[in-house]
Amino acid sequence: MYKRILVGIALDHEHNDNPAFDIARQLAGKDAEIIALNVLEEIPAYATSQIPEEFLINRKAEAQTELKAELGGISDVKPVVISGHAGRSIVDYAKTHDVDCIVISSHRPGLQDYFLGSTAQRVVRHATCAVHILR
Repeated sequence: MYKRILVGIALDHEHNDNPAFDIARQLAGKDAEIIALNVLEEIPAYATSQIPEEFLINRKAEAQTELKAELGGISDVKPVVISGHAGRSIVDYAKTHDVDCIVISSHRPGLQDYFLGSTAQRVVRHATCAVHILR
């Protein structure tokens, strides 16, 4: 059983995250911590000069509020929002926070990423911990 489980949450996709949390709870050991992680994709530097500064400042707070709403009052999950490239940031967060299992959903792939979605594929290839993929 795992002690610290990260569940990747994409707020920009419409899907039900409850199965991911159900799996995380089944994989969790006694006193395990479950983290719901959302990664805000970074805005390219050339574009940030054209975006109002208040938008950039409020972006993370709005994502945190949206993630808490998505969790719907689930009390045993810690919501976390970070910025970066989704696949790389999930792997980096897992390494630096001693995550021992990642639960992530994979969308129905297109031809370019036939077996897994691009984020799930990067996580599977680069994570140093166990990874559980949901379809």
